[in-house]
Amino acid sequence: MGCRDVHAATVLAFLSGTASVAGLLAAVLLPNWRQMRLYTFNKNERNVTVYTGLWIKCARFDGSRDCVIYDPQWYTAVDQLDLRVLQFALPLSMLTAVSALFLCLIGMCNTAFVSSVPNIKLAKCLVNSAGCHLVAGLLFLLSCAICLTPSIWVIFYNNYLNRKYEPVFSFDISVFIAIASAGGLFFTSVLLFLWYCACKSLPSPFWQPLYSHAPSMHSYASQPYSARSRLSAIEIDIPVVTHAS
Repeated sequence: MGCRDVHAATVLAFLSGTASVAGLLAAVLLPNWRQMRLYTFNKNERNVTVYTGLWIKCARFDGSRDCVIYDPQWYTAVDQLDLRVLQFALPLSMLTAVSALFLCLIGMCNTAFVSSVPNIKLAKCLVNSAGCHLVAGLLFLLSCAICLTPSIWVIFYNNYLNRKYEPVFSFDISVFIAIASAGGLFFTSVLLFLWYCACKSLPSPFWQPLYSHAPSMHSYASQPYSARSRLSAIEIDIPVVTHAS
């Protein structure tokens, strides 16, 4: 199967990776990682829900969308270990995924627009499409692991808080967005690995580019020499006839 006939897998992987990065960005910015419900038995008062994010905290009355208490400096005083870990893990996961997207884009452009026969004069500037997609797939897999592990830990840490204090804590929508984004990153890495396996023949070296430099270069360079050799052999076989005076 020719690699230039498998554009759908790489394009779908790039779109899936982009959507996953967008999901991670939404999960990082939304103040919906944990809810804390505060109930009152006073009929003249309303229950309060405290929405906790990675960077801000917001307290709202039931039925209201306005924040009664808004703390934009929450990120400096986070007292929950799982959220503190997520403050470092999610941006790192996003940075890794963006690097993978950049490599994937380079590999796609090189596969689509570069000739299959390499230019000898530009040998030092050639882009290895197989290497770009392989490294991008590994980076997407690493980004998935960095994002998924602390996001799942939030669920278990939430149960720990309910046992330690009172059952008023619950995880919010950002947890599901982060886990779904991690699933998208894993799907993207699988697509890139499938593309790599489809484009690389099994006996070829692990890091060899999509095209083989040696056969193309030697095939073009050996023709003049072989033609000259045959000509030399013909010249040697021609007998020399001399006429006696």
